[in-house]
Amino acid sequence: MPDQAPRETAILGGGCFWCIDAAYRELTGVTEVVSGYAGGHVVNPTYEQVCGKRTGHAEVVKVVFDPAVISYADILRVFFTLHDPTTKDRQGADVGPQYRSIILTTSEAQAGTARGVMAEIEAAGLWPAPLVTELEPAGTFWPAEAEHQDYFARNPWSGYCRVVVAPKVAKFRKNFASRLKSRAA
Repeated sequence: MPDQAPRETAILGGGCFWCIDAAYRELTGVTEVVSGYAGGHVVNPTYEQVCGKRTGHAEVVKVVFDPAVISYADILRVFFTLHDPTTKDRQGADVGPQYRSIILTTSEAQAGTARGVMAEIEAAGLWPAPLVTELEPAGTFWPAEAEHQDYFARNPWSGYCRVVVAPKVAKFRKNFASRLKSRAA
């Protein structure tokens, strides 16, 4: 019998989607992660178009999760540890509007939760500068090409994965060890 538990969707952009995708795939309560594009005006964009910086889209991940296992607020708390939400249109050496920090909400309840978590992160002083994370209603999510799905697991030897993705995933695993699927029984 198929699992009929209710699911919720978060759409998040925090730099290159390979980093965000890799972490959320390991988080208990997450049932699906899809890398893609959202927040722009071009229909069904390609990776090359998005990298061309004229589509308005950000590289994002669609995270489907079980809210009985992990809350949307906790999904966002993880998000704010996976990237630097204080740099506009930039994550490390990746520069451009496609790498912006963005939360695309699917309901007013999500928007309210996102505003609350952002205020919590600001008040905690976790980052040395103010958050620049954009908060917008979700429009159409466009899945990225097949080669971008679960990229880190399929390409751990690539230079970008070794230098950029692997350290972020290692930090994530350390910070959220008790919340990882491999640790859940």
